[in-house]
Amino acid sequence: MNNFLAKLAVPSFTLLFLITVSFAKQSADDAAVSAQANVAYDAKDWAKSAALYEQLAQAHPEIPRLWFRLGTSLQELGHLDRALEVYEKALKAGAPPFYAEYSIATVYAQKKDSGKAFEHLEKAVQAGYNKPEQLSSDPYLSALRSEARFAKLLDQTNRNLKPCAYTPENRQFDFWVGEWKVETTNGAVPAGQSKIEKTLADCVILENWQSSGNPYSGKSYNIYNSALKRWEQFWVDNVGGNIFFYGGLNKDGVMDYYTDELPQPDGTKLKRHLQFFSLGADKVRQFSRGSTDGGKTWSVEYDFTYIRMK
Repeated sequence: MNNFLAKLAVPSFTLLFLITVSFAKQSADDAAVSAQANVAYDAKDWAKSAALYEQLAQAHPEIPRLWFRLGTSLQELGHLDRALEVYEKALKAGAPPFYAEYSIATVYAQKKDSGKAFEHLEKAVQAGYNKPEQLSSDPYLSALRSEARFAKLLDQTNRNLKPCAYTPENRQFDFWVGEWKVETTNGAVPAGQSKIEKTLADCVILENWQSSGNPYSGKSYNIYNSALKRWEQFWVDNVGGNIFFYGGLNKDGVMDYYTDELPQPDGTKLKRHLQFFSLGADKVRQFSRGSTDGGKTWSVEYDFTYIRMK
């Protein structure tokens, strides 16, 4: 029996070896074709690109990128009906709808079917398409730009790109944005300089602080937390300190931040109350107090006035 099994194992091993070699050769061939296809695509050799990506897409229909590049190549060759078929296959294979629907829209625009073009542009925008510059300059869409619905789609595309820029709550702290010289509110003693800027698609208000007369510096990251409906600030500095604040804009237009009660080296628990007052277009007051008795009494930590640099 053992001899029989040994003899049986020899052809089985040989078959497995041949299959492995075959797959390795196929993978190497695919890699070579893929490299040629990429070169042709980048060089805008659309005929060669279409032929190579057709070969790759038929061999690997599960890869959306292959269908998408084949669709682009066919579109550039003017084979519009075939391009539509291929873009649909890209969608079914898992291509992001905002890319595929946009490309389908441009094909319909080339075919002068504005109704279908707008239908698919709307699908792209609803799926999150966020390239307003492309939408505004794409030559295939030039005939659509005079229509009112195009302007609405462009506006939504901008909103997709920077959603926080269009949300009122996210703009409540914009009065602090700018470059400032900072001094004590009482006595006007120089305290530092600070650059406050919007970043990450205007979702974050970033503070960059540098003290006057000493190397102390720090940054704070401020963002509106839509899930908790509150503003949050995370302060970090160059000596390892960090503070987490939370709060929001009160009815008087003051940005009101608090911390939880945090243990201190002396055994007490410190709760902070940080406020920002807008004092017109070019001045902001930053007022910080602390309490070690749960908020019954408060002592001033600092009181600064920000004066906008001209």
